[in-house]
Amino acid sequence: MNPVVPLLEVRAITKRYGAVTANEGVDLSLRGGEVHALLGENGAGKSTLSKVIYGFTRPDSGELFLEGQPVVFPSPREARAAGIGMVFQNFMLIPALSVAENIALFLADLPPVFRLKAVGRQIREFGERFGLVVDPSATVRQLAVGDLQKVEILKLLLGRARVLIFDEPTKVLAPHEATALFQVFAALKAEGYAILFITHKLREVLACADRITVMRQGRVQGGFGPGEATVEALVSMMFGEQDLAGRPDPEAPTSPPPSSRPTLELRGASSPGTGSETALKGLDLSIRAGEIVGVAGVSGSGQKELGDLILGLRPLSAGSKWFCGVDASHWSIARMREGGVAFVPEDPLVMAAVPGMSVRENLVLGTGRRYWMDVRIDWRRLEAAMGQSFRALAFPVPRLDPPMGALSGGTLQRVVIAREMAHAPTLVVALYPTRGLDVRSTTSVRDLLRRARDGGSGILLISEDLEELAEMSDRLLVLYGGALVGDFPRGQWQVEEVGHLMTGSKETVHG
Repeated sequence: MNPVVPLLEVRAITKRYGAVTANEGVDLSLRGGEVHALLGENGAGKSTLSKVIYGFTRPDSGELFLEGQPVVFPSPREARAAGIGMVFQNFMLIPALSVAENIALFLADLPPVFRLKAVGRQIREFGERFGLVVDPSATVRQLAVGDLQKVEILKLLLGRARVLIFDEPTKVLAPHEATALFQVFAALKAEGYAILFITHKLREVLACADRITVMRQGRVQGGFGPGEATVEALVSMMFGEQDLAGRPDPEAPTSPPPSSRPTLELRGASSPGTGSETALKGLDLSIRAGEIVGVAGVSGSGQKELGDLILGLRPLSAGSKWFCGVDASHWSIARMREGGVAFVPEDPLVMAAVPGMSVRENLVLGTGRRYWMDVRIDWRRLEAAMGQSFRALAFPVPRLDPPMGALSGGTLQRVVIAREMAHAPTLVVALYPTRGLDVRSTTSVRDLLRRARDGGSGILLISEDLEELAEMSDRLLVLYGGALVGDFPRGQWQVEEVGHLMTGSKETVHG
């Protein structure tokens, strides 16, 4: 391979969807033996560019070059055949099949009759070579999240991919698993693979990227070489010249101190697991007024089930639930909501919205009869209140007529958060409230949660981002396998310790 010529290059890529320009004149190069990070806020054009590279989307203009030769990818099939591979946020695996069977199904050049043991030998060889060791005979549904990601990478490597695109790969990983992934990156780099790393976590970019490209509003704003970038420089390039003094200070003390009065208590609370859902086991948990309680855990540890239990979507099989000093073990969802419980779910489109209804109609959901006048809704008063909530969050007010299902993921998340936080809730149950949001929107959401805390709300913050939990939490709980295995006051926990608790590799710890 010519070291001067990039392994992959995109030149002047432009893609429009009607009046919306997703990419405009984008240039990007990927070299063998490097990690190239791609950063940008929501709507910056990162996803569109990755889809162009992988053959999901045809650009309106511009060109792709592979080792200096022009190429066209009508579909992902052609991109894969040319050596382009992509690891998606949602893993593309069949749970009932083994690791070897999943990988065999992905291989385009596999003969009609083949030996599965031969595929297994290749899996072991590549696994040992790149730090991706996984048992070829293991059933996929039994694997941990980190091992599932290994299988996805092995699929690409055995499929002869040379350019690897990773879309938010650390989102579901514990800290030590993310560190292990970066070690895989290093091994791949050493053998000449080109890696495109798309993430919102700036510190991860600084830790592993050789080059960084920043996009804003569909255009490339600039980039950084090895050792050139800082968090401040990246944020400035992502959003342009602006005052960064308002960004939260992780070292700032929490204030005011929480009340001694619990807003929510779970006393020995258990709930059965069904199908893919995780059973909750004897949870003792309290959230006081004026307190943010963070919950850490890798995906599938019971986070969604905990939120559902508090809201009333899941029944108790043992123990009790108390809300503001009253036994709420058998309260309905409506009664919990009317009592002042705000809920930001893991999947807003499924749990907090009706896709076919307009944004305006969705904004009135969950507000009880607050905006009713006899038999009709006071839409003007609703729009005024919700507009004020959007402005408090520093979110742009969206158009209210389109159906909710037509919104982008980030915009939909902003609509749900603005609705839920509009009326000074007594308790906020927030599952991944900043997932999919850009840095600016993330800062606004965190500021709003702090203001709600300071105003006397109790807040349960569930997140897989330990940096976010460290910055926001007055207390940190660790959830593993449906049980609470760690309880730490602010400032009295270490990332590695929590990471091991999150994956069950350390005994229960109470601070």
